[in-house]
Amino acid sequence: MHGPADSSLWIAVTHEDLPVATAYEWSILPNCGAVVLFSGTMRNHADGRDEVKKLTYEAYEEQAVVRMRAIAEEAQKSWTGIGRIAMIHRLGDLELGDSAVIVCVSSGHRPEAFEAARFCIDALKASVPIWKKEEWAGGSDWGTRSQDIGKVSSPTTGSVH
Repeated sequence: MHGPADSSLWIAVTHEDLPVATAYEWSILPNCGAVVLFSGTMRNHADGRDEVKKLTYEAYEEQAVVRMRAIAEEAQKSWTGIGRIAMIHRLGDLELGDSAVIVCVSSGHRPEAFEAARFCIDALKASVPIWKKEEWAGGSDWGTRSQDIGKVSSPTTGSVH
């Protein structure tokens, strides 16, 4: 999996291992002095559930990509110094230590890169139709933080898209 050469956005959902290093390298541009990479990884516990063994992610794939692109485009509008944004979410079964989601943002300066990356991951979690099932030693259930999917809001105005 490789980022597009002709776009400043790399948006995807995939059943493959996430290309963390590749996304970082793709994000580097000569005019950008900052690259912020967030990788959400599977841990061994969740909200009172010890010994989490597996996560399974499902999505409404077509809408997930549309929503993720809208988030990235909103970030580009809100932080004008952004170079590239990669947002890639894993689907299917994950084991301990696997990356479930990556957001990588390059920018001229670190404040914009950090702010835009935070906006992207927070908006993804709140507005993209991706759901997580947890399996632990005592059973399985959909994630305790599953929520209704909202629309993408502007980080500066709060207006909804």
